[in-house]
Amino acid sequence: MDWKETPEAHIFKFDLPGVAKEDVKLQVHDDRVLHISAERKDEIYNSGKGEFRLPENALVDQIKASMRDGVLVVTVPKDQHKKKKKLLHKAVEISGEGENVASPKGIGRFVCCKA
Repeated sequence: MDWKETPEAHIFKFDLPGVAKEDVKLQVHDDRVLHISAERKDEIYNSGKGEFRLPENALVDQIKASMRDGVLVVTVPKDQHKKKKKLLHKAVEISGEGENVASPKGIGRFVCCKA
């Protein structure tokens, strides 16, 4: 799955080679859980299922989907009134295995930089 976020929407792309559009089911459960199932019928039976929670600003009642050349594209518009919470920069300490957390040895830093 590839996920791209634009100012207007979340765009998900799923590669489903050999799967016909008629064999794909796309549903929303529990308000924001996107459920995808696909079935390919050939000499070897394959099926796949995926489920994930959509972001809070997703307009689930306006989801659109299209399929072409084995690629399913799901476009989920964003509610422009719900602002995304900004994550501030924060250092997170990482301790080494079996080492004393208070010891300066084995402590690393990771700075989260997602806006």
